[in-house]
Amino acid sequence: MTPLAWILGLVLPACAAEGAGGLPVPGLMDITRIERPSTPNTFLAGPAGMTPTPDLVIAEQNASAGDLFNAIRSIAERQPRSYTAAVFPDRMQVHYVVRSALLNFPDLVTIQAGPARGTLIIWSRSVYGRRDFGVNMARTEAWLAALPFAAPHAKSGDTGHASTP
Repeated sequence: MTPLAWILGLVLPACAAEGAGGLPVPGLMDITRIERPSTPNTFLAGPAGMTPTPDLVIAEQNASAGDLFNAIRSIAERQPRSYTAAVFPDRMQVHYVVRSALLNFPDLVTIQAGPARGTLIIWSRSVYGRRDFGVNMARTEAWLAALPFAAPHAKSGDTGHASTP
């Protein structure tokens, strides 16, 4: 942790924590009941037709839900400053805390695979601030691009992309 992050932690306590610390341990989330904030500091990727409407539509991947869950976890866990906060393997859901390099700002990322074959949802959001400067979108797109399966996802700006509020 940088000295700036430690000082910032006096005002924003989670910035002074390390790893997944400083935030409550997430519980199992009902991914069908995501309530997005009015601030533009979240990014949601998921299948067409999901509610709320995703910012990025992910095509059905050519993999079982279990293989998809293991692949996206492997990608997420290889990222710098990405820490597992909670895993629910029987529900194929995992939560990460991903921290910024300079100020140690925490972002939350929830990933759900399945229940249908090839279905994936990624919800990335900032803990602090009103804007995220595109970090949540960039992270989600990079993780999806690293998937080893054949089906592409709709890029931001393509049909199926709803603008972030």
